[in-house]
Amino acid sequence: MSTDTSTVFIIDDEPAIRDSLTLMIRQEGITVKTYDSGKAFLAAHHEGSLGCAIVDVKMPDMDGLQLQEYLARKNIQLPIIFLTGHGDIPMSVRAIKAGAVDFLTKPVTREKLLTAIHSALNEAKRILSENANHQHAETLLAGLTERERDVMLLAIQGHHNKEIARLLEISHRTVEIHKSKIMHKTGAMNLLDLARLAHDGGVS
Repeated sequence: MSTDTSTVFIIDDEPAIRDSLTLMIRQEGITVKTYDSGKAFLAAHHEGSLGCAIVDVKMPDMDGLQLQEYLARKNIQLPIIFLTGHGDIPMSVRAIKAGAVDFLTKPVTREKLLTAIHSALNEAKRILSENANHQHAETLLAGLTERERDVMLLAIQGHHNKEIARLLEISHRTVEIHKSKIMHKTGAMNLLDLARLAHDGGVS
């Protein structure tokens, strides 16, 4: 049984499908929310909520692939499992290439569906953790001056203090002072820590 607060969003225009999927998933202790269209889901969805979506391909107004494209354009990172009775190989390839976790056909076995859901929820947790690391790193790096960022980038590229001093046309002592301030402001324990922070912050 799952004990986290993940939510599975079911987006399907067939009430019977929504009901049967809801029953199956809730038996696993996972929260479920259902929507009869992509537009209804978008109107209610809050970015940053932990979960994944089970999406039908053929729906009126906005089909599943259009919903996937919209979420990608808005940079809403929600793992998607497609579940359809109308799929074909080109459609499944397109969906997977665009980032879908799985492409299943109706009727689907309980085991197959739950395996896909757990994979999607694990991906959601990974995304959430990655985004939290990115925001934390950005906040720490924002406290650096422009010159400190220059020194940091050269340091994590493997340049020694004397090389950094020469490249930036500053004294060896000034480089040491900058590096000390960088480590203090970021909380990095060593250059490996600093390199990881720069990577998470998207500046390396």
